[in-house]
Amino acid sequence: MSTILVTGSSRGIGLELCTQLSARGDDVIAVCRAPSAELADLDVRIIDGIDVSDAASIERLKGEIADQTLDVIINNAGIAIWDAFGSLDYDAMLEQYRVNALGPLRITKALADNLREGSKVAIVSSRVGSIEDNSSGGNYGYRASKTAVNQIGTNLKHDLAPRGIAVVLLHPGMVATDMTGGQGVAPAKAAQGLIERIDALNLQNSGRFWHAEGYELPW
Repeated sequence: MSTILVTGSSRGIGLELCTQLSARGDDVIAVCRAPSAELADLDVRIIDGIDVSDAASIERLKGEIADQTLDVIINNAGIAIWDAFGSLDYDAMLEQYRVNALGPLRITKALADNLREGSKVAIVSSRVGSIEDNSSGGNYGYRASKTAVNQIGTNLKHDLAPRGIAVVLLHPGMVATDMTGGQGVAPAKAAQGLIERIDALNLQNSGRFWHAEGYELPW
């Protein structure tokens, strides 16, 4: 049994990650801004009122975790505000950067002392953050925030490797959640793929960018 902390756990992929991890016997710490009824029904520890872009929230989370050892941190919390070249909102772009890019860094830095040799850090990114894979343009803020978090994850790979901690960047696929308007694959399928990639993570394959279906993505 592993102790696994999941951010953005109240709905969508995060809720499904908590559901599947708890069902297989892991000790799950579900971190969210506000718990959903579905999350409250799970046999997990819920820490709510946490905004991954807010320093005070992160400090409170750190206090709640105290000296508990974490085997895995899954940085799943994220937002998407769709835009186009003709309708750019720079404040919205900055908000996505604060949540999608700096959020995982804040969480990982705050809880670094709770990680041990063999622990893992997963960041739910997106293939739209891939520069090489960009064939359509648009979504400036979301794309840029995910490109930034890929770089942050790569940095973390190097900085955490001496402690025996592996890092992975993950694309869940186009998942049918509120963020995508209900279009895409079922959250249960996406979460299953993410868990498989995290289970397979080690120092030898640390720092790579994987699709939930099991193939590597270009940067």
